[in-house]
Amino acid sequence: MKHLLILLSVITFLSCSNSKEKQQQELQARISRIENSIQPTLQIDGEEVPTYSIEDRLKALGIPGISIAVVNDGKVEWAKGYGVADSSANRMVDSLTMFLAGSISKPVSAIRAHQLVEEGKMSLDENINNYLTSWKVPDNEFTTKEKVTLRRILNHTAGLTVWGFPGYDKGDTIPTVVEVLDGKGNTDSVRVYKEPGESWMYSGGGYTIIQLAITDVDGMPFPETMQQHILDPLGMRESTFENPLPVAYHAIAATGYRGNGDEVEGKWPIYPEMAAAGLWTTPSQLIQYAIEIQKIHQTKTDGILKYETVEEMLTPGMSDHGLGPGIGEFTFGHGGADEGFRADLTAWKDTPNALVIMVNSDNGSIISEVKLAIAREYNLPGIEANIKKVVQLPTESLEKYTGKYKIEDLGELEIFELKGHLGAYADFIGDTIQLLAESDTLFFEKSDGTSFNFSIQGDSVMGFEVDRFTAERVE
Repeated sequence: MKHLLILLSVITFLSCSNSKEKQQQELQARISRIENSIQPTLQIDGEEVPTYSIEDRLKALGIPGISIAVVNDGKVEWAKGYGVADSSANRMVDSLTMFLAGSISKPVSAIRAHQLVEEGKMSLDENINNYLTSWKVPDNEFTTKEKVTLRRILNHTAGLTVWGFPGYDKGDTIPTVVEVLDGKGNTDSVRVYKEPGESWMYSGGGYTIIQLAITDVDGMPFPETMQQHILDPLGMRESTFENPLPVAYHAIAATGYRGNGDEVEGKWPIYPEMAAAGLWTTPSQLIQYAIEIQKIHQTKTDGILKYETVEEMLTPGMSDHGLGPGIGEFTFGHGGADEGFRADLTAWKDTPNALVIMVNSDNGSIISEVKLAIAREYNLPGIEANIKKVVQLPTESLEKYTGKYKIEDLGELEIFELKGHLGAYADFIGDTIQLLAESDTLFFEKSDGTSFNFSIQGDSVMGFEVDRFTAERVE
């Protein structure tokens, strides 16, 4: 009998081992399929779609490195790095390499603001100045009837200026948060420029106000309160909002690179605007945010936030933005763009799936391509190739589109003829883009498919709409 029990134990052990080995082989095959099925997300109807490996695509696009984490069935199924973290040190990217998360800092920071609301220390709908002690949002003609509130800042309807921040280089004088808000850093002052609640306009300046409000209410430095209340509880213990990045992390931090391959000055930028852009983390840690919010939403149980809070947070407002993350039909999440870094977090609302992709380059075009490959492999909805049909307009017809256009809140953009199509340049873009025609009124940007919808009266082009912006012809 004793020998029989031993034999059964051995058989059970071998069976479990074989099962685990098979599962691992299946996972490796899945990862390999993703790695070798990278395609451009913008595809031209009738043209053959090329397929690349991740490594080949990194080289073709001039992107040093990429790190990926994927959640399946509510847990991290795999995380992997590719390419170079620091070329001068010949250090490669792995799953422990830290990246700047850019604006994904915002939904993570928003959790602490929601916690303070749950604790009764803040309100979503009261004047934010009620909670600011070290600085106040200056009142003006736009705040006579409506006030800047936490809710409006969270979903970018507070009417505040300064959409983003360029960061600071090593050796620069780093302003305080109050100095940033008063325009004493490298951006304009953060002020109310239209009536709060009137319309949507993305504002990193608003989240910097949230950073100061959290600091004032909690009575401790922002990185410390975020570590204590958010990062550690989420299992993001090796992440930090500290800026400049502490020396202890330098050996595992990716160096940021410009689109032309040059290193960012000092290897990475510094962001005193931490809530808006300053989180340092890895994909497998950052994705813990998605796992937690998904779990609360899908199981209707409280976690780091109450279920009711998460449901309100995931309710889309103007421009499909929730109280922290952006909200899609099937997903919630956010993108990130710091100097030398790009990132994306996407989580599915109704299934326990999520992904985080981070690169150490100003060129983040590979992110959407990898996301498409992952969505196809896991059969996830809402991520599709953008297939466009191109029509060739006569060169003489293109002339009526050329000229200067003014985009409110951004500046001027010039359109000109370029290689039988249209080209466009603006200081806020920083590079020339090519526009291809789908019709005589609808064009799209060649690299990412962004639509430009022109308005025409008679033979005259009056302006165009792009994303959420309207441009008026001025010359």
